[in-house]
Amino acid sequence: MSTWLEGVDLVTPASLDEALTLLASKHGARPFAGGTDLMVQLEAGHLPPTRYVNLWGLRELRGILESPDAITIGALSTYTDIRASELLAREYPLLLRAAEETGGVATQNRGTIGGNIANASPAADTPPALLVYDAELELRSSAGIRRVPYATFHTAYKQMTLAPGEIISHIRLPRRAGWRDYYRKVGPRRAQAISKVCFAGAIWMSGTTVRDLRVALGSVAPTVVRAMEVENALRGRSVDEEIVAAAERALRSEIKPIDDFRSTAEYRLRVAANLLREFLSHSR
Repeated sequence: MSTWLEGVDLVTPASLDEALTLLASKHGARPFAGGTDLMVQLEAGHLPPTRYVNLWGLRELRGILESPDAITIGALSTYTDIRASELLAREYPLLLRAAEETGGVATQNRGTIGGNIANASPAADTPPALLVYDAELELRSSAGIRRVPYATFHTAYKQMTLAPGEIISHIRLPRRAGWRDYYRKVGPRRAQAISKVCFAGAIWMSGTTVRDLRVALGSVAPTVVRAMEVENALRGRSVDEEIVAAAERALRSEIKPIDDFRSTAEYRLRVAANLLREFLSHSR
């Protein structure tokens, strides 16, 4: 079925296979899911008129599934779906925190985790948590399925390793135990704000020694960043003042914030370092 949305051709397929065929056969066709980002861009005239394939009704892209080694989240799962999941609350609480921080109730009811990834904003709320959880993306097209680590998916500002006709279908999170999680979003107000800095961390301690850890940040570079130098500075070390200072120096060399209308580069650097220190203080 084809309908019109402000002069844009919106095609609603009956199945995932039909959707993938349409995306492959219609030159320039783009997927349309929750629409919380696309509708803003369309209304502002930032997107050219084109054909969109409406994925919203495809049940194959919904749901949160459990297996012994991983949890798989359908890309059309909304922030409300994520917040309602007891499984995610128990094993992946950073995702719930991110979902809670994203927009208001209307946005959470309609916005999807797949759309949050595909919008490719460095200020998005869920990507730092996905990096910390070593997420893997399942990408589908009419040619088949491929899987890529989320850490390699964003290549530059608004650039992704998503081929023409390909969509994000599922997000896979390996199961884990024994980690302590931390999430903070700093914005211009307490709710419904785009982040100035978003910080997600997870740490696995053995006594006073850092056995392993993950640190990821948003709004401090053209893409969401996994802070590998920070992790290398801390892994295998005891968390004392000297090591924390070394980790802060590594962080300042690793992130590249900018001055923009929401904040300054120096403010973002200072806040990111403070959040790193707070994260590490919670691990002791």
